[in-house]
Formats: sequence, structure tokens, C-alpha cells
Amino acid sequence: MAEYGNPAETDVRLPSLPQSARIARRMTQYVMLRHWALGPTLAEHAVLLVSELVGNAVRHTGARVFVLRAQRRPGRVRMEVRDPSRGLPCLMPVGELDVSGRGLFLVDKLSDRWGVDLGPRGKTTWFEMRVTDR
Repeated sequence: MAEYGNPAETDVRLPSLPQSARIARRMTQYVMLRHWALGPTLAEHAVLLVSELVGNAVRHTGARVFVLRAQRRPGRVRMEVRDPSRGLPCLMPVGELDVSGRGLFLVDKLSDRWGVDLGPRGKTTWFEMRVTDR
């Protein structure tokens, strides 16, 4: 992780390659469990959802790089994946036998809020999860 940086401290640029999902999962797990000392269930869900957002960025945007960012705010955490595409992701209905298309369905079910912010040079897809502040 040291090679890329800590997404809780800075924007982390990753190459738009399938293996970057593994790197993003490790970074998310580190941030949730070690950097912010949050629980394992929250970390597990965040890791899964980051993997889905990264997978969408890699598969659907044609970008060479994307950015991962983690933010801790009072009562919640926010994970963001930014890419240069302005194409919006779609939440599709999912059948029980479907083998693909479940990414945003999972994000919708496991996060407390999610969305997409369009910017002048692309979009940021994000999700938030509630946490208990100590």
C-alpha cells in the first residue's frame, strides 16, 4: 500500500486494471480496521462495495486510471471512486439467477446512501455507511 498512498489521507491513483480491485480492497480494509479502528463487519461490507465500484470503473469507463478516496465524517464513512467518464452507472433490477449486474444492487443494499457526482472532468461514484462515533 505504501507504493500508492493512504486513501484516507490523499487521493490514490490506481491503474484501470482488474488487479487494482485487489489493491483497493486491501487499502479499504486497512483504512477501516487499522486507520479508523472500525468493526470487521463494516470493513467487510466496505471492502465488497469498493470492489464493486472499482470493477465498474475498470470495466465500463475506458479510463487509464481512477482515484480512490476514503473520508471519515461525524457518524459516517464515505468511499469514493473517481474516473474521467461522464457515463452514469445504472441500478438494474437483479434476478436471483443473474450472474452479473449485481454491483450497484449490492451498493444500494449494503450502504446507507450512495450516488454519483458529475464534475467537469468525469464523475465520482460514492457510498456512505453509518458508524458509531466514540
